[in-house]
Amino acid sequence: MSNAETSDSHFLNLFSVMLGILIVTAIGLFALARSLGRVQLKDQMTQATYLSAVQNNIAPFAREAIAGQDNSALTMSPAAPPAAPAANIPKTGEAAFQQVCSSCHGLGLNGAPKAGDKAAWAPRIAQGMAVLYQHAEHGYKAMPPRGGTNWPDATIRAAVDYMVSLAKK
Repeated sequence: MSNAETSDSHFLNLFSVMLGILIVTAIGLFALARSLGRVQLKDQMTQATYLSAVQNNIAPFAREAIAGQDNSALTMSPAAPPAAPAANIPKTGEAAFQQVCSSCHGLGLNGAPKAGDKAAWAPRIAQGMAVLYQHAEHGYKAMPPRGGTNWPDATIRAAVDYMVSLAKK
């Protein structure tokens, strides 16, 4: 037998022993984790808060009213009182533009015509103020309705008037 064959068989034996040790260790750790998890899961399943959270997670998204059955559980709860009007409603069109509209119209983001760009605003102004107001109030392309605010129509229209005045200067 040559020295190379002895070295190879020695390596294979050592490798097999190390692999066996790693496999036995992994199986032991797996068994330990399962036993600890089982004990912890048993404790957790008895907690009322955990059980209610599970019930909330697996509850159906919607329920249907079925004719001839008691559907009183499906009635809607009384509506929450309307939200208080926003305290930060701007008083002028310029303030509205600075507060919200300038984020897109200031730089011309998402296809928004840049404030003061006469070439970009000319075809829009030609459509009429009613169309511009409608786009601002109901949204247009990437612009959300009311610019993502809950401001009243007068504030939205004042902001549109301000941007149009910038384009006409």
